[in-house]
Amino acid sequence: MRILLLGGNGQVGTELRRSLASLGKVVVATRNGLLADGSACEIADFDRPEGLPALVDRVAPDVVVNAAAYTAVDRAETEPEAALRANAMAPAAIAAACASRDALLVHYSTDYVFDGTSTQPYREEDPTSPLGVYGASKLAGEVAIRDSGARHMIFRTSWVYAAHGRNFLLTMLRLAAERDELRVVADQVGSPTSAAHIADATAAILAQHARSGGLWHLTCTGQTSWHGFAEAIMAGAVERGLLDKAPRVLPISTSDYPTPAARPAFSVLDNGRLQSDFGLHGPDWRDALTQVLDTLAGDVES
Repeated sequence: MRILLLGGNGQVGTELRRSLASLGKVVVATRNGLLADGSACEIADFDRPEGLPALVDRVAPDVVVNAAAYTAVDRAETEPEAALRANAMAPAAIAAACASRDALLVHYSTDYVFDGTSTQPYREEDPTSPLGVYGASKLAGEVAIRDSGARHMIFRTSWVYAAHGRNFLLTMLRLAAERDELRVVADQVGSPTSAAHIADATAAILAQHARSGGLWHLTCTGQTSWHGFAEAIMAGAVERGLLDKAPRVLPISTSDYPTPAARPAFSVLDNGRLQSDFGLHGPDWRDALTQVLDTLAGDVES
């Protein structure tokens, strides 16, 4: 198949370049037309949604995988227009182009479409109620794609991290090398999900050549708090020599660490539909973390 990958330099996009390669020809696009290694690729500027349909028409893909998004959760509160352009208007334009040529659109959304008041993992059909601009813009993107008439697969995921890019894991490792004590929120619960798992699952699903579209939750299994995630990161990093010693990781409440955007207190996603429809069972978040830390340790050694 011929695949157009949007957002090829991001956390998920970088992993998708690896996982999708065996499925056919992958044409990569980034915002500035350059890959991380400086080589040239297609340009897909999500701040200018009106230019995206021409890219789809020129590449003529069978599948468009959209891994681009505005993900600055707090900054979105003061840049709602930018978040809406990238997360709703751009996907709408891409979906319209896909519909006109019967291309499949694969798109990623977020656990932040929920308000976090549930005590059970969220299912796809549960009511959405985003707490902030970021979640609202991602939900608007979901709706635009669903209403476009395009064949589509939307995967909601959560707490995404990788051995590259900007994410909680790398931030914790940087701070741990600088400080003896870290204070991390312990009353927000979710499922840390590696970009590698998202990419591998996407490739496995596309390889099944499914014709039916829809919405699925796609995360690693299990749940923890940001504090629990941080403790696991420290323990694994020390074990691999990424840190000489682990700092103290103190649990704090959300009220102790105010942010411009409110976060859901509980945003664990139920992956049952994904398992039933595609036979995919995600790794436990601890196992996925082990793999990413092993990658980082290998990079340091090399």
